Amino acid sequence: MFKRGLIMKTHSKKMLKNVSFWILMLQMCLVFSQQKVIVIDAGHGGKDSGAIGINSIQEKDVVLNVAKEIIRLNKLIFNDELDIFLTRYKDTLISLSDRNRLAKVLNAEVFVSLHCNHAKNSKARGMEVYVHDSDGKNIKSSIGLGLSILNESIKKLGFKKRGVKFANFHVLRKSKNHPSILVEMGFLTNGDEANYFLKSKNVKAIALSILLGITNYLNTGL
Repeated sequence: MFKRGLIMKTHSKKMLKNVSFWILMLQMCLVFSQQKVIVIDAGHGGKDSGAIGINSIQEKDVVLNVAKEIIRLNKLIFNDELDIFLTRYKDTLISLSDRNRLAKVLNAEVFVSLHCNHAKNSKARGMEVYVHDSDGKNIKSSIGLGLSILNESIKKLGFKKRGVKFANFHVLRKSKNHPSILVEMGFLTNGDEANYFLKSKNVKAIALSILLGITNYLNTGL
């Protein structure tokens, strides 16, 4: 009888352990499901170089370097608090439709497309953000996200603030399910800003400002 009771007690302990294990797994799943999915679109790529700086730096390389640094900093500083996906991880050309499709499939919280600016006037400088020129349900949220990123970049890096503007860019027009912005990080036709992106520490700095802008937006619920 004692032996049978011991066996039952041991079996109960095993059952409790199993139940605890599944409860823990469910809790972990809930934690992971609560991670906000962010899609970072590194513009251009492959045969499409984008803007070319006066120092021969290419837009496609700048935006990819910043995008990869955002992922690294999210892991290093925020312990992967955000679930970040890139539309491209190497020098390849991805169609505009596929960039939007990725965000839709992942049910992204926000979509941020990274670009660099260019102008005939070599004195043009600063950062600006574009949102879609519609009355969509996410326009206010998109403006809030854009302002959050701009404010972090201006405050911490000293870029000129060119504001939030409206445009009918494809990646914005087709992003109707979530706040979406296109960030022009600086002018590659401006000597100072083109040279800025040649230094890895500056790439890290602007990546951090964008990441902080995203997290501030998400935390304040704008």
